[in-house]
Amino acid sequence: MKFKLEVIGFTIESCMIAQAAGAHRIELCDNPFEGGTTASYGFIKTARENLSIELYPIIRPRGGDFLYSEIEFEVMKADIENCKNLGCDGVVIGILNADGTIDKKRCKQLVEIAHPMKVTFHRAFDRTNDPFKAMEDIISIGCERILTSGQKNLAIDGEELLNKLVKQANNRIIIMPGSGVNSNNIEILVKNTNATEFHTSARTFINSKMEFINESMDEQLTSVSAMSDEIKKIIEIFENC
Repeated sequence: MKFKLEVIGFTIESCMIAQAAGAHRIELCDNPFEGGTTASYGFIKTARENLSIELYPIIRPRGGDFLYSEIEFEVMKADIENCKNLGCDGVVIGILNADGTIDKKRCKQLVEIAHPMKVTFHRAFDRTNDPFKAMEDIISIGCERILTSGQKNLAIDGEELLNKLVKQANNRIIIMPGSGVNSNNIEILVKNTNATEFHTSARTFINSKMEFINESMDEQLTSVSAMSDEIKKIIEIFENC
């Protein structure tokens, strides 16, 4: 297939749904409401044992910004070693300097530790002060692709920049649009960005199956999952593009 679809896996059930629906790759994450952080050892291990498609855990020790301390950097290095030992296909990273540039030194170290796994640079890219310079820096450190919304909240609003990045990349790195990508806008994004890989959460919310709910706790017990039909729709549109 000319196009590839990456789906975020926030739960093991989401991963299995995405694979069965035709996804080509899973970005494995925990904590959806913080934008995704590194999954547990058990989650990564179980996902690897049950998935035949590509598995790329995110390496992000916390939510918030992408300016990390030295001790957080040590956590990231250890998490990458875990992913390698568990047989993952790649990892997803991103570290910035305080001035909005790519932290080339530390990102390069992570790429070297990850080898022979591949490396995606995540949407920390959308917080950089010069996307074209940032892309060249990311190419120079050896990343395989960049996940980006074109420095907008939604990829559909960043399609002009996404198109320019694809042109400048000139097949040296994959530009993968993500954020708000769905079956309603994927055809437009394919046409207007010239990208060949896309990233979606295909997100839905699952209500708790608990029979007893303690009303005094005032808790939301919904969980995030992936929509099989939505993933299938996107794959079907790819086949007709």
